[in-house]
Amino acid sequence: MTQQSKEQIGVLLLNLGGPDRLQDVESFLFNLFSDRQIIRLSPFPFLQRPLARFIANRRAPKSRKAYKQIGGGSPLKKITGQQGAALETFLGRVGSFKVGMAMRYWYPSADEVLQEFGQNGITKIVALTLYPHYSLATTGSSIIDLEKAAAKLPYRFDITTVTSWPDQQEYINCLVRSIRREVGKIAGQATVVYSAHSLPVKFIEEGDPYLDDLAKTITAIEEQTGIRGRLCFQSRSGPVEWLAPSTPDTLAKLAEQGVKDVVMVPISFVSDHVETLYEIDIQYRELATDLGMRLHRTDSLNTEPEFIRCMAKLVILASYDKSWLDGSNVIPPEK
Repeated sequence: MTQQSKEQIGVLLLNLGGPDRLQDVESFLFNLFSDRQIIRLSPFPFLQRPLARFIANRRAPKSRKAYKQIGGGSPLKKITGQQGAALETFLGRVGSFKVGMAMRYWYPSADEVLQEFGQNGITKIVALTLYPHYSLATTGSSIIDLEKAAAKLPYRFDITTVTSWPDQQEYINCLVRSIRREVGKIAGQATVVYSAHSLPVKFIEEGDPYLDDLAKTITAIEEQTGIRGRLCFQSRSGPVEWLAPSTPDTLAKLAEQGVKDVVMVPISFVSDHVETLYEIDIQYRELATDLGMRLHRTDSLNTEPEFIRCMAKLVILASYDKSWLDGSNVIPPEK
């Protein structure tokens, strides 16, 4: 296929990040709790970082135990790198693209990647969130961080952002296929449970569209599967009110109702990391066993080819909207 882009386009995959090694855990937690977009530890901004340091120090031992059980660190950077490499290969069919990643609370940071892009003459950039469902605490915080980083550098970046994609067709197809696969392995009746990352209730009260985006995904899935599932929330921490019901509470309620097989769908996570590999695969599976149930988890999307195509279509359409690609038929046919 003839290359259609006028000049090289940069793609930034926006993600949370995670500690590469056990000795990185406390620093990662400090970066996370320092972000007032997620949680304000005090009404006084100058106290945020000291309190974040205190909390990170207190939580680090427990977090290290979790990361130790999944290989000694987060696989998120490795998987995101693999996704980026596959995406860059796919995008090479329509133009010249360079794919990088920007981790919000770890490395590489937005500052680092933008500096590299700028030095290589890449100023047209598509920032693609790897959170399908928008929240100020995730995608919003990453975009604010990206804008601040761009403003500090001596390059004239033109950045367009893909901020959410809850019902993107290939994404939905991946989830539908994985649900059908797991349900099909079970001889009896299976109950589908969608486990999403929790969020403080105040975000929703202030207009955050996270729940609306989750509903779009679940509706699109169930239109194809015909299976009604239950939504619950994992990974909450701190004294504020979080979205409910929690995943552990949901499992306990299902056990009371006599459910024996649960198919858990980590609906807000596209890559394996501590929430899937430790919380679901170890903690929640042990809880389900104690409750007399069997917990089955759908595979994370990771580098599944159709998910790479999902990302590619989002990038291509964003580039086309900016007139960075020429031609009307810019989406390559499936091979």
